[in-house]
Amino acid sequence: METQRQKKIGGIIQQDIAEVLQRAATEGGLKGVLISVTKVSITTDLSIAKIYVSIFPPKEANVLLDGIRSNKALIKHELAQRTKNQLRRVPELHFYLDDSLDYIEKIEESLKGEENPIEKRDLLDKRKKS
Repeated sequence: METQRQKKIGGIIQQDIAEVLQRAATEGGLKGVLISVTKVSITTDLSIAKIYVSIFPPKEANVLLDGIRSNKALIKHELAQRTKNQLRRVPELHFYLDDSLDYIEKIEESLKGEENPIEKRDLLDKRKKS
């Protein structure tokens, strides 16, 4: 169960990280790429932030996620500048790909098609627990 403080810090980080990532993508010359932060969860000691990003188009997702992870220090610094009046310490940032939209899309496609994923469960990939 998240405390009110964890939720508040998560909300602040979510908004600022989304702006930082989208601006970096635009300035990096990536036209038509949309990066959104779908969820941020903070550990109870406020030291680690798990950031789930959704990237459109999905075929670019893994390459962009690697780029985001390799620039983690820069992103953390930018976040520190933006939140210096709200946060004393910026938590360590861990980025994960949010594939829930892809998963939902696969379910919808399967339901429209001949094969029914409810009867044949092996049609859909197993979801990774996060």
